[in-house]
Amino acid sequence: MRIGLRFLGVAIAALSIASAVQAQGFPAKSLSFIVPFAAGGPADIVAREVARLVGEELGKPVVVENQPGGSGVVALNSMNRATADGHTLLFAASGTVVIHPLLTGKFDEITKQLVPVSLISTSPHVLVVTSKIGVKSVKGLIEYAKANPGKLNFGSAGTGGAAHLGMEMFKSQANIDAVHIPYKGTSQVIADLASGEVQALFSSMPSLKPLIDRGAVVAIGMSGPSAGAEKMGIPEISKSGLAEFGYTTWYGLFAPTGTPQNTVNMLNAALKKVLANPALAEKLSPQGLDVRYSTPGALGEIVQTEAAGWLKIIKEAAISIK
Repeated sequence: MRIGLRFLGVAIAALSIASAVQAQGFPAKSLSFIVPFAAGGPADIVAREVARLVGEELGKPVVVENQPGGSGVVALNSMNRATADGHTLLFAASGTVVIHPLLTGKFDEITKQLVPVSLISTSPHVLVVTSKIGVKSVKGLIEYAKANPGKLNFGSAGTGGAAHLGMEMFKSQANIDAVHIPYKGTSQVIADLASGEVQALFSSMPSLKPLIDRGAVVAIGMSGPSAGAEKMGIPEISKSGLAEFGYTTWYGLFAPTGTPQNTVNMLNAALKKVLANPALAEKLSPQGLDVRYSTPGALGEIVQTEAAGWLKIIKEAAISIK
């Protein structure tokens, strides 16, 4: 099984913004991006940059509202109360609208509350191992695990996150055993990875690059395609012996269900222009993010396809956060 974004080449001709304004008077006021994460993090950085450019494109300011808490529940509740006119939008991560709802049994409920507008960016995870075990490749990690049954462990920033599920996928496809050590956040698990207490980890490139650069950890593979990783010489795991392996985290924009289709189309057209801006790609690339536009329909397909794939992993690994 490969959880990926291979169908993102699907596109529709963008509607004229001018004609949309004449047709329905949108936007009539400033817009809001509800971000289910604290200020200053990767999601917030991307949201603010995209909000600024979308505001310039639509001629109305776009305000970013950080609403962290409950793994996205606080932000989703705000969206459930929002007027469905396109002025309040959810800047969601894949974990917000796919993984956490699957773990809490609310996936169908949440997808009924939201309509997709466009994908914004993708960010595959990098698989790293501590330098203490002498592993230099994906093949080497698999061989190490098989030669040391019951001794390999891996960390994550928390049970049920994409990094945890990604390692469960890796274990299943590589036919190896490894003990999961969940942490409450990223900083401590990364510190323990460098010291050797944790032996393997999937996480985002920005959080790991300083350790990679100084040799404390070894980057052996990417969970999906990444322009930045290619330049660093880090191969995709799918090209390193596990052909069916693959996943990526992503950010996407959603509107409340009931938002007029013309409004969704107009927002999508604005994002198509914004996301084609080379300066945006250059700014986000150092954060390990690749800009990705999609049609509303393609984003809806991504949500459903990934839900099916992650649900299989959740059931096989008997993962629960209840």
